[in-house]
Amino acid sequence: MVKLIALYKHPENKEQFDEHYFNTHAPITSKIPGLKEMKVTRITGSPMGGEGKYYLMCEMYYESHEALKAGLKSDEGKASGKDLMGFAAELVTLMIGEEVDE
Repeated sequence: MVKLIALYKHPENKEQFDEHYFNTHAPITSKIPGLKEMKVTRITGSPMGGEGKYYLMCEMYYESHEALKAGLKSDEGKASGKDLMGFAAELVTLMIGEEVDE
């Protein structure tokens, strides 16, 4: 499995961010072709204490790198990217990972 991971820093207005993220962005993203599963985690703290650097993490699972690329190139993938840049461009870090079974 391959996953696209989105890490979001703390927004200035968490209520406004949550409203857009959960009611607009997540529904758009969930329609991307090839997306097998989407897990959203609210970061509640750091082992060192305090709230930590990140506010939210979303993991989007795909069967392969090819499925991920195709999904991102789709109309739904483009709509998700456009929405993301519109409300969280300065907050989000995106990365691609592969699950390791050892």
